[in-house]
Amino acid sequence: MIRLRTDFFAESLGMGTSMVVLMPQAASGIGMEGADGGGTGDAADGPGVPVLYLLHGLSDDCTIWERRTSIERYATEKGIAVVMPEVRRSFYTDEAVGEAYWTFVAEELPRIVARTFRVSTAREDTFVAGLSMGGFGAFKLALNHPERFAAAASLSGALDPASLSLGLNTGHLAERVWGGRGIAGTADDLLGLVGRRDPAELPALFLDCGTEDQLIDQNRRFLAAAEDVGVEVASRLRPGAHTWEFWDEGIQDVLDWLPIRG
Repeated sequence: MIRLRTDFFAESLGMGTSMVVLMPQAASGIGMEGADGGGTGDAADGPGVPVLYLLHGLSDDCTIWERRTSIERYATEKGIAVVMPEVRRSFYTDEAVGEAYWTFVAEELPRIVARTFRVSTAREDTFVAGLSMGGFGAFKLALNHPERFAAAASLSGALDPASLSLGLNTGHLAERVWGGRGIAGTADDLLGLVGRRDPAELPALFLDCGTEDQLIDQNRRFLAAAEDVGVEVASRLRPGAHTWEFWDEGIQDVLDWLPIRG
């Protein structure tokens, strides 16, 4: 894989930000035989490679997936590009007091990626996944823009942020992000949003959460809300907690599950 730490100016944020990008590379170094993902070859060949937008959690940054998992090795075997953006502690939302991170990740980031890297822009080749706050972001993108993604995966997702304690211990995060407003009926209300979407138009959804995770009840509520309206979610509630050991295993299963063409 070609690994790039990219620093750039984001118009929607009004400031510089960063992302880490992994691009497939046909190579034959030690342990890299077949690293072109079964014939994908160099990213410059063909119309562009499939891409996974991989989102970080509340306490993390754009480098965390690389530092805590072997995502580069896993993605190499699949021949898929991975884009890991920086969104700070925004909950992938246009903050009431802060920056427009929803506009950034939903609108500006895909345009920057498409004109900078040779990735496919077809829905069939575009995926999103994330952990904790990033799991929320992944499902938020999938439910608000189902026409853009073939599949979305949430690992230990914070899928019902209204039920979280985001007060003084988090720097009054809820007030900064949502300004004291409720999220019911908004783009952040995933449990309500899943019931307002045509199941036939949604991307494939995958949910993975540990039964010892503090967010397990939120994940169960999302699954119940989806089941009530006939939205199919490939789910796995298994022993585990809110840990990188859990997510390192989970992201491998996500990559196996993604409908990667070719």
